[in-house]
Amino acid sequence: MIEVSNLTNQKVEKEFLKKIANKILESEKKENFDLSVFLVGPSRIRNLNKKYRGKNRITDILSFGQTQNLKFIMPPNKKEELGEIIVCPRVVKKNAKRYGVSFKEELARVLIHGILHLLGYNHEKSEKAAKKMREKEEYYLAQILNSTLNN
Repeated sequence: MIEVSNLTNQKVEKEFLKKIANKILESEKKENFDLSVFLVGPSRIRNLNKKYRGKNRITDILSFGQTQNLKFIMPPNKKEELGEIIVCPRVVKKNAKRYGVSFKEELARVLIHGILHLLGYNHEKSEKAAKKMREKEEYYLAQILNSTLNN
């Protein structure tokens, strides 16, 4: 199950986020996993980034695997928990403007990026790992954008 909790006042289509997550999890053969996605404001994501990564700055997304699980809202259950993704829509919106893409496209990109981290992809490990993750990210983003444009 994909749980999306919007803790901001910014309007975000929860079903769009669930669709992205389900597409990736199905493709990566991780269908029996739960994933929590939280949309938070800049101060909360800065605090989390500082506490868990030692970086006192705002970021667009943080991913916490099952061993780091923050358990903001979801109680433990029978399915295996993949992890939690924390997204700051305000930063995503700012980055979308900077990169000349729509908010929806940038939101899809960061969510894909976060899910891939939870699945074990790590662009900070090596250039080869970064290339593999970038290719997966681009592949899924193209699929999501194509299906969004065709629906």
